[in-house]
Amino acid sequence: MIKGFTPRLYQETILATAAQKNTLIVLPTGMGKTNIFLMLAAQRLAQYPSSKILLIGPTKPLIDQYHAVFRQHFEMPEERMAIFTGLVSPERRGLLWKDASIIFSTPQGLENDIISRKIRLEEVSLLGFDEAHRAVGNYSYVFIASQYHKLARYPRIAGMTASPGTAMEEIKDVCQNLFIEAVEVRTDSDPDVRPYVQEMEIDWVKVQLPPVLGNVQRPFQEFLKSRMQKLKGLGLLQRKDVSVTNKSDLLAMQAELRSRLSQGDSDFSVLQGISILAEIMKVGHALELVETQGVAALQKYIGKIYEEARSGSSKAIKNVVADEHFKTAVLRADQLFGEKIEHPKLVELQHLLEKIIRENTSAKVMVFNQYRDNALDIVEKLNNIHGVSARIFVGQQKKGETGLSQKEQKQIIEDFRNGFFNVLVATSIGEEGLDIPKVDRVIFYEPVPSAIRQIQRRGRTGRLDKGSVTILMTKDTRDEAYRWVAANKEKKMHRNLQILKKDIGFELRPQHTNGKPEPRPESLVSYLKEEIIIYADYREKGSGVIRDLAENDVIVRMETLPHADYILSSRVGVEFKKVDDFVESIIDGRLLQQVKDLKNSFERPMILIEGTEDIYAVRGVHPHAIQGMLATIAVSYGIPILQTRNAKETASLLRIIAKREQEEVGREFSWHAGRKPLSLTQQQEYVVSALPGVGPVLAKPLLKHFKSIRNLANASLYELQDVEGIGKVKAADIKRVLDEEYHDDHST
Repeated sequence: MIKGFTPRLYQETILATAAQKNTLIVLPTGMGKTNIFLMLAAQRLAQYPSSKILLIGPTKPLIDQYHAVFRQHFEMPEERMAIFTGLVSPERRGLLWKDASIIFSTPQGLENDIISRKIRLEEVSLLGFDEAHRAVGNYSYVFIASQYHKLARYPRIAGMTASPGTAMEEIKDVCQNLFIEAVEVRTDSDPDVRPYVQEMEIDWVKVQLPPVLGNVQRPFQEFLKSRMQKLKGLGLLQRKDVSVTNKSDLLAMQAELRSRLSQGDSDFSVLQGISILAEIMKVGHALELVETQGVAALQKYIGKIYEEARSGSSKAIKNVVADEHFKTAVLRADQLFGEKIEHPKLVELQHLLEKIIRENTSAKVMVFNQYRDNALDIVEKLNNIHGVSARIFVGQQKKGETGLSQKEQKQIIEDFRNGFFNVLVATSIGEEGLDIPKVDRVIFYEPVPSAIRQIQRRGRTGRLDKGSVTILMTKDTRDEAYRWVAANKEKKMHRNLQILKKDIGFELRPQHTNGKPEPRPESLVSYLKEEIIIYADYREKGSGVIRDLAENDVIVRMETLPHADYILSSRVGVEFKKVDDFVESIIDGRLLQQVKDLKNSFERPMILIEGTEDIYAVRGVHPHAIQGMLATIAVSYGIPILQTRNAKETASLLRIIAKREQEEVGREFSWHAGRKPLSLTQQQEYVVSALPGVGPVLAKPLLKHFKSIRNLANASLYELQDVEGIGKVKAADIKRVLDEEYHDDHST
């Protein structure tokens, strides 16, 4: 099955372990982690020919990269390899899954497919997680691994990373979340790896913040000092030196105060402390921009703050823009922006690029910058240099920001690899795993306080030849602190990796006997007919409630629900709100209309409020207004109001109610269930909206175009594509559903 490459000795050694046990593979960047997975995939498919291989990575460019490696080195028809990303509709992913043997996927959409049962994890004999250090907290890797461990007939997991974490606790967390049984670690200094590691030259370039930027810096510092003094006056800060603002300490204090508030402690010092910390975070970011980025990035951020102050009701933001220190800093920044004063880093970067391109006209350079706004400014300035052609590489578009589609990201990487431009300016999306064979120089616009990110940035160079890294740093600013933080974290990580190599030091998951687990039952979903079905609105897909429902074997069907967040039976619809959203919906008037719609749509509607916060304290709304709304809901509309503390309780309550309902009135019900019969138009729209990729939005133009459902069903592929919003892929999916013979999936 493998073609076109010869494994290295350390790759074969690691493969021997990974073939027997769930393994975390820790290898320096560029040392062929994907090739190890490729060999492991061949071994698993030889052992279980009818199974599937699933490799998950965090970004679309990485997915395309895995796919390219397998196409080059794996003997398998290309149609049996499939890519799952946000560009592929859920219906299309479900169809591709049936025919594919090897699937490459981003995690978020895959998580939804697992929840809605569009794919069957029990068919997977090997599950790979690239950038495995992400398997912590609520990241999708954790949920996917848990579901796979529960369902797979022949489970085998491989996690891959260059940097698993700094502290041993972090590494433990990753291992436990991925059900790891063995850890294979190689470092640059290992004798079997050393011959393949290229020399890395690292150069720190220090610049001095000029007096004109110091004039902007100082009022921000005074602002922060005054707010820290207030925290001290409230008894929330014990430190003597109020000029020091350690971000991690402030975040910890913020979390503690919010926890106290959620437990009903609405003391003045708690509420005031939360507001002051919000002010500190806002201005602290402005200070970081002036110290480490420049005036252009600062100006854009200040504009966002003023926009927030105009459109929002946050007291913290209003306090910030009214403060004299803040006003002084803004006035001085405006003046410098008008005078086109640049940060010395940007000047140094321009000089550095001029020199690099002058000495080597074919050189390729990657510049890393934390912030999209500043990255745009950098690209503009660099393109004024003779011989430099720079492009930006950022993630997908967010509200009010520059962004690239997944297709555009792929094209930019391809163009850079092929030499169509020579300088790639990237934010954090460029840090993870991109395979660009020859990058002559990597430049950090700023140090990053993370060992993982520092290693990943460096790893973009020195793959095929000697690597060169330059890190720009502003003296006497947080840049210097970040330098030492990252250095200490990296040293700590390497110490822990050495411990892992010699003595793992913590108990891993029990190993399978001889690496050959007893096969699990032929179908672990044979009980689906007895399972509980809950419809959930698509807007809830990222919530912990959905994950908890899936963990408890509930079939969750994600739909666009017009008048409820969850539908539990043909007669029960639930409007779900967290405490702050409940109060917010009273303020903006949404809640009353939602209550009316709920009452009109369901025989037994419910309101469910989640959270432990004091409902009368979250937004400062008069208690009578809240009590009046509660009385209206319960008495005027006769809708019960239930409350839970957290997502786990919410999921448990929904499951219990759904179980009782479905035992009484049946499991097969329409998500569009309602007490009032639908009009003919509504029934037609409902039928068409169920077609793949259509939904309520496209149902109307389809019906307007074809006039009737019969005409739509008889339409050709090309006629379907004539309708706006129905492309080639959607048209093919619709035709497949309408034309192909029905087979009962659950009859075998």
